[in-house]
Amino acid sequence: MLSVLYEDKDILAVIKPAGIESQSARGFARDMVSEIRRYLAAPLGNPQNIHKLATKSSTRPNRAQPPYVGVIHRLDRPVSGIMVYAKNRTAAGALSTLMQQGKMEKWYKAVVCGKPVDNQGTYVDYLRQIQGENRSEIVDKSAEGSRRAELKYRVAAQTERQEEGEKIYSLVEIRLLTGRHHQIRVQFSSRGIPLYGDEKYGTVSLCAGSEKTSVLPHPFPPHKPTPLALCAFRLVFPHPVTGKRLEFQMEPSGGAFDWFKTAESESLGTETV
Repeated sequence: MLSVLYEDKDILAVIKPAGIESQSARGFARDMVSEIRRYLAAPLGNPQNIHKLATKSSTRPNRAQPPYVGVIHRLDRPVSGIMVYAKNRTAAGALSTLMQQGKMEKWYKAVVCGKPVDNQGTYVDYLRQIQGENRSEIVDKSAEGSRRAELKYRVAAQTERQEEGEKIYSLVEIRLLTGRHHQIRVQFSSRGIPLYGDEKYGTVSLCAGSEKTSVLPHPFPPHKPTPLALCAFRLVFPHPVTGKRLEFQMEPSGGAFDWFKTAESESLGTETV
């Protein structure tokens, strides 16, 4: 069932579960666009097979069409968190402009293996997506295809897990200032503190030209499932039509996040002027 934090005639703020694509997926795999279309179509009595409805076109005027869903930003499939979608093209254009102007604040929580050198700080790197692979790497600023990547972080809590061999894990809050491919995962792993459950970036070198070596200080237990401990827990932006400041927040749970349980366990959405 779709978890809706906020809805009006222009936008829809929802929680994307881990394991679901944030945009339209190929075939019949679950994705957020199809889930939202199904949610919007239900009150109208439209067909519920949204995948079929969205992929087959027809010139017949009585043919039901899927509700418009504008994808504004994305989250990797294994990442959970808050997303906003547009319900019409005008709102989609306005939200995209806000994104380009840096007026959409995106905050994440992650559990990293180990502890950052400083309790708070800024990471600045240049990233390049590897051609033909769903991976990114850190390169020199002058390298072809390089793009600046910046984030700010703060260590919120730490824990030592006896069952993990007395290893230290840190809960970090992250303000993403640029939105590069796999940015958070690459930047933390390159500093020897990969995200818990990140098997893609936890075991290889991320610097272009380097030999592949283990950078994972705490190998993942092979007998345990290790969901990626990354959640987009806070989203702040002005409404694309009214300009009113909107703020939505949730508390991540499950997997390594449960090691840092707090009283604030329920998702919530708030509006502030």
